[in-house]
Amino acid sequence: QVQLVESGGGSVQGGGSLRLACAADFYTYKTHCMAWFRQAPGKEREGVACIDKDGATRYADSVRGRFTTSKDNAKNILYLDMNSLQPEDTAMYYCAAEARPGGVCPRRLHKYEYTYYGQGTQVTVSS
Repeated sequence: QVQLVESGGGSVQGGGSLRLACAADFYTYKTHCMAWFRQAPGKEREGVACIDKDGATRYADSVRGRFTTSKDNAKNILYLDMNSLQPEDTAMYYCAAEARPGGVCPRRLHKYEYTYYGQGTQVTVSS
């Protein structure tokens, strides 16, 4: 059973930083593509970043250069480091996972490409 548990959300002023974490079960962490999505009230869930089983990353244009996703292979934890946060980054952030050959992430960073999601963690950025 896929287990994804996010933590690290909170409230921060614009320009600040936060680190989100996603603890995954061993099998998912070692074999799946993993990703971060976010959903603001009244908006569609959108992809933020993804990372292949072997560590290759991709980012949405809106966060490239500000957000970094990484993996701690000793702890089976996925991270999302968010810098220069802006009020428009306010959303519920979700960890996601998808099983693909070789653990390579889907070409599209889109919600329909991912099967498994965690429960989410709230990020609120004030101006």
